[in-house]
Amino acid sequence: MLGLGPAGASAAAAAARLGARVIALDRKREPGRPVQCAELVPALLVVDATAVRQKIDGMITYVEDDAPDVNAHFPGRMLDRAAFDSSLVQGARAAGADIRLGCFIERVTREGEIHLGDGSVLRAPAIVGADGPRSRAGKAIGAVNRELVETRQITVPLLAPHAATDIFLSADIPGGYGWLFPKGELANLGAGVHPRARAQLKKIVARLHDRLSKPKSGTYTVSSEILATTGGAIPVGGMLKPRGRLGETRVLLAGDAAGLANPVSGAGIAAAVHSGRLAGEAAVRGEDEAYEEELEDVYGAALERALRRRRELLESTMTRSALRRGWIAYPEYWS
Repeated sequence: MLGLGPAGASAAAAAARLGARVIALDRKREPGRPVQCAELVPALLVVDATAVRQKIDGMITYVEDDAPDVNAHFPGRMLDRAAFDSSLVQGARAAGADIRLGCFIERVTREGEIHLGDGSVLRAPAIVGADGPRSRAGKAIGAVNRELVETRQITVPLLAPHAATDIFLSADIPGGYGWLFPKGELANLGAGVHPRARAQLKKIVARLHDRLSKPKSGTYTVSSEILATTGGAIPVGGMLKPRGRLGETRVLLAGDAAGLANPVSGAGIAAAVHSGRLAGEAAVRGEDEAYEEELEDVYGAALERALRRRRELLESTMTRSALRRGWIAYPEYWS
């Protein structure tokens, strides 16, 4: 297993439970840290209660400077992503997986060899690539995420309770959106943009922070204090072919490595957990084709719709109506 985020840890646990010898590698020395995630998951995802920081009831969407549109029923949960990842890794270890943190993967060869930073080489009959949007396993089999969104996020004190996710749509946030996701006394505030606007990202988040720390109206505010900063890339080009071969080695991709993040919202944790479990089982059972078919059945239509809406928006002049059509909270998105 390459990667020990939600996809990799889920794959490792599933394969180990079926009796396979599993070696799971991650360059991070501590699961989930540093956090590179907005930490929101759907309410239906089964999560260890110790990793949940707040219940989310609804979504409030701001389009430019228009009055907000309130969707009172858009349930979810905010995680402590480090605690969440740690619980999944602990589950994989308990299932019998050999967990190796602090391992840098230099490359995966055409022969299926995994070359590590310490000079060692691993070989296996099957590799599950769950190593993120720039997956080395994916690159080795020619499955590369070519469309990405760049993100920047700050953590700030939240000065009054808030139980909704706030979304900010604007032509000034090209190819993405801004967000405020509450976590009890804190909030994750950030934005994602098309890579061509990456140089503007710091200013975009700073403007949003200024707007929310000095609101003209509203029942909550965030502090001007910044407690942490993070960021990363999200794949937004839709699902890749999630299987291939390197010599005699079978390769399956899961989570962001397979392009399963939603091209509009960027949401990917639930898909990572689910696809990781399926990939781990398929790797042991030799059911690679069935794995691909299952991903297509579960995620294909939704990802295709989101990708279509994303591309329509990028090709538009980003009027208010175009912004609404490109966001999941509006009926126009689903029409």
